[in-house]
Amino acid sequence: MPDTHGLAVAPEETQEKDPQAKSELDPGYLVICWNDPVNFMEYVTHVFQEIFGWPKQKAQFHMLQVHREGRSVLTRETQERAEHYVHQLHRYRLHATMERDRP
Repeated sequence: MPDTHGLAVAPEETQEKDPQAKSELDPGYLVICWNDPVNFMEYVTHVFQEIFGWPKQKAQFHMLQVHREGRSVLTRETQERAEHYVHQLHRYRLHATMERDRP
């Protein structure tokens, strides 16, 4: 073992990360589908299955949440993926938005 008597050991420097400077790859964006008076429940279930690849039971759960509560958080993704899902939902004429998830 080396002799460390009389030598001062400097503590390691650590850089604190700015919580505001999260990467765009951070999965912190919510995809939300909102209720509308136009689309049938079966159609919304079908769209969720098509876009997200969900089994019918999960798609129906989110469809009913949209219907009963006015909205459903469908997924939490990176900004890029969230934008992609919102765009896909719009293509099927569903009202969808994304928002930054709060820590």
